[in-house]
Amino acid sequence: MTRKEKAARIAEKLEELYPETPIPLDHQDPYTLLVAVLLSAQCTDVRVNKVTPHLFAKADNPSAMVQLDVEDIQSIIRPCGLSPRKSKAIYNLSQILLDEYQGEVPVSFEALEALPGVGHKTASVVMSQAFGIPAFPVDTHIHRLAYRWTLSNGKSVEKTEADLKKLFPRENWNKLHLQIIFFGREYCPARGHDPQKCPICKDYGRKSLFKK
Repeated sequence: MTRKEKAARIAEKLEELYPETPIPLDHQDPYTLLVAVLLSAQCTDVRVNKVTPHLFAKADNPSAMVQLDVEDIQSIIRPCGLSPRKSKAIYNLSQILLDEYQGEVPVSFEALEALPGVGHKTASVVMSQAFGIPAFPVDTHIHRLAYRWTLSNGKSVEKTEADLKKLFPRENWNKLHLQIIFFGREYCPARGHDPQKCPICKDYGRKSLFKK
């Protein structure tokens, strides 16, 4: 079986398990999604979703956000971790959106990645989930599963993203990236994973997974 054939079968299984793919981070628009994704770095989506209602009650747009002090933002988002850095990034990117983009989130990978605290993965999530533009954001779940399923060699997230984009149809990237995340959380965790019971690893997993 070629790697592309394996990818097609895995996609069929993911579609069977997750025909619907709700966006895990609660948001109202591209700006609140951008802030939520920034907060999710080294933090769970569940925790972010507990924090953002308090933040967005005070400021759910760039104009309102820059009316807050960085210290005010930091005190609200502290449970998400890395709050000194994240609070400065949220404040500064909000000011840039006002100064350069009329308060709107730009629909551009280049423009998004130039914002404070926004890397390629965050930009990819916003482009795919806020604007519907095909992207394949690679988080730890996707990176781990792509290696376990021998769809990539695991050397870097950049390599994993490039490999997955070659294997799956472009029009399916946005849904697939969410399906793989859901699957990783439910069936294929980093620890305590039993490949014999995993709906995909048992058929398509890397041989080393089964060695005792």
